[in-house]
Amino acid sequence: MQHNIFTSIRSMKIMDGCKGTQVHALKSSAAADRTAADSACGVSAADKALHTSLDHSKTPNGRTKPVSTTAPRHDAVAETLLPCGLPALELLEPSIEPSLKPLDFVETLARVHRRAESCAALEKSEVYLEQCVVLRGLPDPKLFRRGLREARRHAAEVHAKVVLASWLRYERREDELVGSNSMDCCGRNLECPKASLVPGYDHESVFDRCSCFRREIVSDCVDHSQECERECSSSSEYVDGSGDHDADADENDVLFCIGDSEVSCRRYSMAALSRPFETMLCGEFVECRREKINFSMNSVSVKAMMAVEVFSRTKRLSQFPPNVILEMLSFANKFCCEEMKHACDTHLASLVLDMDDAVLLIEYGLEETAHLLVAACLQVFLRELPGSLQRWSVMKLFCSPEGRDRLALAGHVSFVLYYFLSQVAMEEEMKSNMTVMLLERLGECAAEGWQKQLAYHQLGVVMFERKEYKDARHWFEAAVEAGHVYSLVGVARAKYKLGDMYLAYKMVNSLTENYKPVGWMYQERSLYCTGKEKMVDLVSATELDPTLSFPYKYKAVSLLEENKIGAAISEIDKIIGFKVSPDCLELRAWFLIAMKDYEGALRDVRAILTLDPNYMMFFGNMHGGHLVELLRPVAQQWSQADCWMQLYDRWSSVDDIGSLAVVHKMLENDPGKSILRFRQSLLLLRLNSQKAAMRSLRLARNHSCSAHERLVYEGWILYDTGYREEALAKAEESISIQRSFEAFFLKAYALADSSLDSASSKYVISLLEEALRCPSDGLRKGQALNNLGSVYVDCGKLDYAADCYKHALNIKHTRAHQGLARVYHLKDQHKDAYDEMTKLIAKARNNASAYEKRSEYCDRDMAKSDLSLATQLDPLRTYPYRYRAAVLMDDHKEDEAIAELSRAIDFKPDLQLLHLRAAFHDSMGDYISTVRDCDAALCLDPSHAETLELCNKAREQINEQK
Repeated sequence: MQHNIFTSIRSMKIMDGCKGTQVHALKSSAAADRTAADSACGVSAADKALHTSLDHSKTPNGRTKPVSTTAPRHDAVAETLLPCGLPALELLEPSIEPSLKPLDFVETLARVHRRAESCAALEKSEVYLEQCVVLRGLPDPKLFRRGLREARRHAAEVHAKVVLASWLRYERREDELVGSNSMDCCGRNLECPKASLVPGYDHESVFDRCSCFRREIVSDCVDHSQECERECSSSSEYVDGSGDHDADADENDVLFCIGDSEVSCRRYSMAALSRPFETMLCGEFVECRREKINFSMNSVSVKAMMAVEVFSRTKRLSQFPPNVILEMLSFANKFCCEEMKHACDTHLASLVLDMDDAVLLIEYGLEETAHLLVAACLQVFLRELPGSLQRWSVMKLFCSPEGRDRLALAGHVSFVLYYFLSQVAMEEEMKSNMTVMLLERLGECAAEGWQKQLAYHQLGVVMFERKEYKDARHWFEAAVEAGHVYSLVGVARAKYKLGDMYLAYKMVNSLTENYKPVGWMYQERSLYCTGKEKMVDLVSATELDPTLSFPYKYKAVSLLEENKIGAAISEIDKIIGFKVSPDCLELRAWFLIAMKDYEGALRDVRAILTLDPNYMMFFGNMHGGHLVELLRPVAQQWSQADCWMQLYDRWSSVDDIGSLAVVHKMLENDPGKSILRFRQSLLLLRLNSQKAAMRSLRLARNHSCSAHERLVYEGWILYDTGYREEALAKAEESISIQRSFEAFFLKAYALADSSLDSASSKYVISLLEEALRCPSDGLRKGQALNNLGSVYVDCGKLDYAADCYKHALNIKHTRAHQGLARVYHLKDQHKDAYDEMTKLIAKARNNASAYEKRSEYCDRDMAKSDLSLATQLDPLRTYPYRYRAAVLMDDHKEDEAIAELSRAIDFKPDLQLLHLRAAFHDSMGDYISTVRDCDAALCLDPSHAETLELCNKAREQINEQK
């Protein structure tokens, strides 16, 4: 798949060979399998497991060992490599998705967008959080992160700001960056830990530079601190307990006696601290006429009382040590001194800098219900996730009902807090007791319908994974009652596991009868069928949703059991060709071992370990790393030089999985090579495995041997998580230290991520030319030449562009065929353009994009043939659907055109598909459907100008018809 950010290809801007559409890696769990607890429905798992030690280790999955249904293994090598036999059909089962799965996804997207546009400003944060929950079910993590940013942008309360800012930081997993501090920020108020502790609705300034990066603010603070010291120096002897009274002491007219000590105070200043003091000192009490007041029984020290006296006059705290301020906080609570409590709370919150501070001060904050202090401690815990959950005190605070109640008293319990915590816990270990307890707390915080649906459904998923089927059924049923129809899948599965297969079938069958059929319905029904009925359902599931992996896996294993191993591999290759996941690669590796293709099996296992280093093979019975050790002796041995040659060959043939395997092998020999980690991340992005790509980027950064190199990788991490300006700053800082290919390339890439005018294009060209002058390997220079050619095309300099593409082809950058074809097409050399794409099809291992692009350079019939092949190879590519729909529309087959787009939208809600369908509805006069599709598209991209224009036009038409 070719990616090119510098040229507009069918209105999509993507980068060639470097960064592509970024989606979540399909992380396969290799979590521990615990013995199912004997629990009845509704019994709290917290009561059963709170004091159970948490098992944080990763242990093999203890599923039933599969029984081979094929012929006996052939030799001792196969016996060693397949200790668990071959995969068996009875052990294949699709996972239940933990995210919300609306039946009408487009309508849900449209509804959430309309709410976000029309609700009050202070309600927007919660609406955007709902949007995040809905977008979580889509494979593109950028959509989820954008929703998080909008939720943070519109947050007004400190608690919500702290949680959302911490979550945004967690998305970059900065806890894994060596030398980073949890309280570091990226430079914007959006994530700044200091800005998060400032209450108020600041949606206009949230993307501004934070005070951490303003030196003048720092100097102002120093001057301000010195001024405070001067103001309070006259009272320092009160705090120290030494020296004579100063001149102001003559104005003091009341003494507070604590034991044998006396603290001289101004009556009116002390009275101003709170209503109780005012009543006591200036009201009808006896003390109002006394010069001495006995305060010995109020549990306050002399130093604290002296500090209270100073604060009553100066309103300053900076000169007092923390232990005195803590005592002042307790004093303020006891005597309702709200101003002093707020000052103490704010000051103590500013002292929380690390985990030790937070663990120490959280107890004081909870005891005194100090909102900001608890927020500051909570912020540290959240910014150090998942590591902070390893601490018993932190885990108990978050997980136990008692901890939740204490947090609630301090104003720090919310759905968004427990949603964040539970998602982190599920990623770390779905079946752990801690995950269950956090999800229980999430359910307790759920108030809205969508919140209950999510909490109960995820509890059902986790209980199902733990094999606690009665509890799983209870929670799935609760989710269904709250309105989540997809949870019926969980109810049926739980009933089936409990021995009621007929009711399970009946329940799932009712879905296909009562609702518009979608792929997952037929997939689920197939689990309770046999023979031809099962295969018919699996075929229907794939037709409706070709992205479902279970039908391919089941058909492949069925072919294996018929001893048709080659056909089994071809079947599983269909989905691996457009959706790479560890479980499908594992199945292919299994088949390849059975065929004695150990080289191919080793390639796939290495790719699996790149996607998930902890992956357990063979239904969780063998670690992938151990299988590599077993395969290595029977596979070809390569030196590091051989590996580089293999990498060039595979990169040239667009064999991304093969390239991943070679890089994995090279990293075994040189694990500290950061450039290899970076190369790995590029390949993973091309395979739409963003989580794994980000992990590789973090490792590249950690293994960097120089500051300028580290800055480049930090820049890519920032860019990939939506911080373009910060990425540019990192690139510029790297160049200021040392001019390098990667720094110039990053800067050019980040600058080109927008519409380029003439001046900007010239600057990007100069940056890429600078990059090409710096040392680098041919693989990277080929990408730079290809991108440079694209910019020249956009500038109309076709001859320069052709030279760049030809130079790139000379160093085996195969994707440059596509750019050269475009040049020929713009020169009206259509046959040359067609021939150039034919060369790419012949060379590329993954050539769906090549067929798609070649379709632009031939007649309609040939184009339809190429696009049909492109869809067959990669059903996720949207251009073929749009082209076919446009042809049908031109032929006045409106209903068929709409159906063609709807078929793709049902399994891939895509901005361009939705926009085109909205335009078709508009041309047919169906303005209500136009607005619905526009709203859904704007939920995916609120700034899409053409959709905004179309939506406004359709609304005007609706208003005119009323």
